[in-house]
Amino acid sequence: MKFDWKKTWPYVGAMLLFVVLTLVYFSPLLSGQAIQQSDVAHFKGMSQEIVQFREQEKAEPLWTNAMFSGMPAYQISVYYPSNLIRPLTTAFGLGIIPHPATIVFLAFAGFFFLLLTLGAGVGVSVIGAIAFGLSSYTIIIIEAGHNPKGYAIAYMAPVLAGVLMTLRGRLWLGAGITALALCLELSVNHLQITYYLALAMGFVVVGEAVRLIREKNLTHLLKSIGVLALAAGLAVGPNLTNLLLTEEYGRYSTRGKSELTADKSNKTTGLDKDYATQWSYGVGETFSLLVPNFKGGSSGRISDDNQKALEKAPADYREYIGNLDQYWGNQPFTSGPVYFGAITCFLFVLGLFFLRDQLKWYLLGAVVLTVMLAWGKNFMGLTDFFMDHIPGYNKFRAVSMTLVVAQLLVPFIGALTLAEVMRNPERLKTEPKPFFYSVGITAGLCLLFWLMPGMFQDFYKENEYADLSKQLKEAQLPADQIPVFLGGLSSVREAIFKADAMRSLLFIVAAAGILWLYSRKTLNQMLALGILGILVLADLWAVDKRYLNASKFVPKSQMDVPYEPSQADQQILQDKDPDFRVLNTTVSPFNDASTSYFHKSIGGYHGAKLKRYQELWDEHMSKNNRQVLNMLNTKYFIVQPQAQGQQAQGAAPMAMPNPEACGNAWFVPTLSWVPNADAEIKALGNFNPKKIAFADQRFKEKAGALPSAFDSTGAITLSQYKANALSYTSRSSTGGVAVFSEIYYDKGWEATVDGKPADYFRVNYVLRGMVLPAGEHHIEWKFTPAAYTNGERLSMVSSIALYLFLALGFWLDRKQRKTPHVA
Repeated sequence: MKFDWKKTWPYVGAMLLFVVLTLVYFSPLLSGQAIQQSDVAHFKGMSQEIVQFREQEKAEPLWTNAMFSGMPAYQISVYYPSNLIRPLTTAFGLGIIPHPATIVFLAFAGFFFLLLTLGAGVGVSVIGAIAFGLSSYTIIIIEAGHNPKGYAIAYMAPVLAGVLMTLRGRLWLGAGITALALCLELSVNHLQITYYLALAMGFVVVGEAVRLIREKNLTHLLKSIGVLALAAGLAVGPNLTNLLLTEEYGRYSTRGKSELTADKSNKTTGLDKDYATQWSYGVGETFSLLVPNFKGGSSGRISDDNQKALEKAPADYREYIGNLDQYWGNQPFTSGPVYFGAITCFLFVLGLFFLRDQLKWYLLGAVVLTVMLAWGKNFMGLTDFFMDHIPGYNKFRAVSMTLVVAQLLVPFIGALTLAEVMRNPERLKTEPKPFFYSVGITAGLCLLFWLMPGMFQDFYKENEYADLSKQLKEAQLPADQIPVFLGGLSSVREAIFKADAMRSLLFIVAAAGILWLYSRKTLNQMLALGILGILVLADLWAVDKRYLNASKFVPKSQMDVPYEPSQADQQILQDKDPDFRVLNTTVSPFNDASTSYFHKSIGGYHGAKLKRYQELWDEHMSKNNRQVLNMLNTKYFIVQPQAQGQQAQGAAPMAMPNPEACGNAWFVPTLSWVPNADAEIKALGNFNPKKIAFADQRFKEKAGALPSAFDSTGAITLSQYKANALSYTSRSSTGGVAVFSEIYYDKGWEATVDGKPADYFRVNYVLRGMVLPAGEHHIEWKFTPAAYTNGERLSMVSSIALYLFLALGFWLDRKQRKTPHVA
């Protein structure tokens, strides 16, 4: 068969355009710079011990003691070499697009492919790809360093493409693409995005099922569901190791159910509701999809980005107002709004009137539902229902993330609408009402925002007016000037809002004008699409640059080594004891990865720590229960020097030794049995960990008979340390109950005494206990989770099976397309 370049070059040209756009936007990456991604710095801190182990041992530790006194490494940094699909993510960068810019390129390419499979045409598909790839949320999460989330978003479009291809006739190729895309989606390990994608696919499948049933094509529906189920199974296979470990660990992490009974109304079988809904999108804030600065954009000083708006403030108070927050929405803070683009929103609304494909109503249902779910605590009726009754939903925090479904489907419907207009422009003349309704709704809203901004909001955060009034009174500002000051703040924020309302209005009017001229044949298709593409690009590019611009790039060396040791760190690093812990009180301990970069930290930075450890922190450590810190072998505190009762200004943090730290392991004379988790955690409120240990009565059988005497000279010493392997020597004339200052997790940790398997049990809510016999003995702990070994074996086989299935899909699809249909 002769290769036809004329048919191919538009697709090659589109891909080259995506490469150019990506490289231009992220051009500093090509000159030895890196994005100053805070979460990447956190990642380097939390994974430092794992990386060092991997380099030295040429193996995966699967456990780290660098955070939260010890936890599985599954959700931090683990390589799964048997997954032969995941390397494709790197290959898709074409060898010229540096990470993390690859995320945007993949988003472009995936959405382009999605639209092509539905016959949208190259020009429309390029515009749709730009609208999806440059949606502000993707750019904002790249700036923050949420790279796995970005890749998961990028892979949503090809998953949707595969599902629709399967349901719309190309059975085996669609299933093969679904399997590959979903496998890649799972491989980046952001299950929250995958969960929301599955929710959206549910709407798609139901919508297509209704269509096929109406067409009396039940056979194809059943075949489609069958092969999609097969595709999903094949997608899971290469990721089996990670999924098995995640499912196992999830039950014991903060995503699992608590054994404590207090505050039941706030608890679920997963995350507590107040924690899960902390980042809830405001109901009014949803208009940021259309007007980016509807609530002021990102958190930060007004003076940083809005000097023109600041001119609206009274001159006497301008400097102070300039230091206040430009964001006045419902979230605690934000890196920026979720903005789809004014033109995208206009085309989406037009599509609801204009498209004939009834799937649009099911997609609209998915959009509306996920937008309402993003409201979280601002719409607790729906949130309560989902957290209490929908399986898996309560495992995830930051409910505002459900907006990724709308981020996929709004530009999808918008692009399909544009394709329909390009194919049938006369419909705008013969059916003008949908066009004018859509312009009226979107442009009309923007005009109302601009003309009557006070009708929609008051430009203050919740309780901000009262709080500022109180502060101004305390600062002895004259009573008659307080309204002047607050009015000035309101005027500045109103100006920020109005500027973007007018901006969106102009983009919508311009796009509508282009479509109208095209329908009147004043513009040809190529020119109309070219202008629309430039408008969409200009709109999103400019907004994105507010959040990821040249100021966000730093020398690459700064990100390679994100933390420099302080004087306190250097002092602690001189201690050659292989295993002890550090509590850094100069930072927020449970939101800090810098300490883990150098030491084994009591704290850390991770959203899926062990639930019992979080509860121990909340109940005791955060309240400075020194005995609990002692039992965790907290050998050093990093503190701020004190000067006359106040923190010494400018003084460097210092390391303060803790002589009361209990050490790595010890014998206790008394083991007290308690009935449940409530009693166990309460018992730690006032105790001496060297004298007594507490254990849940369910472990009595594992503990066995307790020694009748206690040898006060008995000792246990750590002889060898590795992240996943610990060796101890015990000496005692009577034997006794040993407490190991290591986190209890029985889904992988195995113990031996003198080479023979030994039982152990949980003591003091989070630690490991064991009854040791009299004499001298060698104790070893090794972390060897069976799920990892078994999962890797199956993953290799599944990867090969998936590639074969994809090849079969291409072969069967080609064969089917060559076979003539007989009427």
